[in-house]
Amino acid sequence: MLYAAPAITIYSCCIAALLGACMGSFLNCAAWRIVHGESVLRGRSHCDVCGHVLAPRDLVPVFSYVFSHGRCRYCGAKLSPRHAVGEAVAALVFVSLLLRYDISLRTLEAWAVACLLLACAFADLEGYIIPDRFIAVGVVLFIVTLFFVPDPGKRALDGLIGGVAVGGGVLLLALLMEKLLRRDAMGGGDIKLLFLTGLFLGWQKNLLCLLLACVVGILWGLIRAKRGQQGLPWGPGIALAAWCAALFGQNLIDWYLSLL
Repeated sequence: MLYAAPAITIYSCCIAALLGACMGSFLNCAAWRIVHGESVLRGRSHCDVCGHVLAPRDLVPVFSYVFSHGRCRYCGAKLSPRHAVGEAVAALVFVSLLLRYDISLRTLEAWAVACLLLACAFADLEGYIIPDRFIAVGVVLFIVTLFFVPDPGKRALDGLIGGVAVGGGVLLLALLMEKLLRRDAMGGGDIKLLFLTGLFLGWQKNLLCLLLACVVGILWGLIRAKRGQQGLPWGPGIALAAWCAALFGQNLIDWYLSLL
């Protein structure tokens, strides 16, 4: 349906980009508030520096940051580009998933999962934490999706194996490293996030997700170390790897199996 005519494709992608950018803005705000102990639903958006309540013109995804030159209109403080980048990334994610799954229930599911992963990534970037409530919502979403698939038993089994095998394997590895290094080797939130990605990706794609996340984590860790930065929020790397696995995972798996 999406590719029936160029006009339909362009219109659908524009709607997806707009929706993604708006969701990215909301999820960024929600993650920031949760990390800093504020209510997600109560209270209006405000400047993180001066606390001034933001006007509607200050809340337009991406464009508000660009037109304000990255500064608060009220106090002039320089704003982090993280929010605008997050909004742009969310728009890109929504468009790519629409192109991958067409106009279907599968796209709605993919968007919902993407929102959870983005929220986890934003929270991890802000406060080095992945809130349990995000994982709980993901588990509930997985259960709900089982009512809309042709073979819920197979989907549930594949998801549970993917979540438990990968998440459990990483947990055992983290415990072993803690014994050897005598310090925390990995955050518990990262392990729970890998369990969540396994539910939706299945065991094969989640193994690929783990591999890609490790590569991203190593590269990002080297960059941060070169800059003298300590600590490595792995949640964004896992979210990026899960996105790549959802888009290209099956093709990569089929290619690998063809070599055997």
